Amino acid sequence: MEELEVLNSEQHRALRLRSDATRLHFVPIVVSEFSVAATCCPIMLAKDPENGRFYAAAMLGFKPGENLLAEDAGAKLTFQPLDVERQGFFTSGENIAVDMKHPRISETNGEPLFDESGEPTDVLRRIQKALGLLVAGNEATQSFIKTLVDFRLVEPIDISLKFDDGENLRLDGLYTVSLDSIAELDDSLALSLFRKGYLQLAYCIAGSLRQIPLLANRRNARLVEGARP
Repeated sequence: MEELEVLNSEQHRALRLRSDATRLHFVPIVVSEFSVAATCCPIMLAKDPENGRFYAAAMLGFKPGENLLAEDAGAKLTFQPLDVERQGFFTSGENIAVDMKHPRISETNGEPLFDESGEPTDVLRRIQKALGLLVAGNEATQSFIKTLVDFRLVEPIDISLKFDDGENLRLDGLYTVSLDSIAELDDSLALSLFRKGYLQLAYCIAGSLRQIPLLANRRNARLVEGARP
């Protein structure tokens, strides 16, 4: 259960941010993150169970609590989702709210949010930036996804994987962009979508599917390392 408080330097001067946060395997992203995300993980579409609307997400692992990129220092430097960066913090009007019960929040461990003079530290500034980019990108992302849906460019995709330890995983309820449907678009509509940048984003989603076997290979490598004495 969240316990939100509007963040201020007087009341929360002692707060610190822990680095060992809960690992997320499926993280919502906005369109400004697509190009970087596609270089290291699949970008999938899924339906929000609360309202049935599609949203875009980066698949960082195949099971809850599994973030394969966080276990790879090189990949982590390449892409850190904004939604991971801001975990524990939310917008409240023009202010930032902090979830006092979030595992990242501490008064004893981690990096301080405020310096001795009460000014935001680099840690807090990164969170402020992440929240700002998420707010700014939310409308553009929703508009892009609505266009995909309106022109029937979204198709379901079933992912079945078998790992070296014998485990079989089937991932349902995921969607991607249909390249066949894009190819059938009227030339004038395709040009309009191109000028909006939507075709580039659509191909980015489709192309990111190449990351699925690479992510699976990374998981297998972790299994091998874990089995070593």
